[in-house]
Amino acid sequence: MSLRPPSQELRLTVRVVNAQGLHARPCHAIVTRALARASELRIRSRDREVNGKSILELMTLSAGPGTELELVARGVDAEALLADLAQLFEGCFGEERERPA
Repeated sequence: MSLRPPSQELRLTVRVVNAQGLHARPCHAIVTRALARASELRIRSRDREVNGKSILELMTLSAGPGTELELVARGVDAEALLADLAQLFEGCFGEERERPA
């Protein structure tokens, strides 16, 4: 018999606010944070959903500035994973913020 802590699923909606959108550098930052955690990460944009631990899949979202994403983390450290990712999005991945139209 195996005793494992219950797995939880948490969701967080974020908006891409950096001027370049999710290009290679932000995608790499997301994947790096996700791989450092045990939880599974799925990212939804419009009608697409990808594995948040795959840089190639993440880049196929073509998420430009203003795109709303739903982050879905499932696992024992789901809350910590979403907190890490929220920081990345809020900090614009260390890049210039999108300029209002």
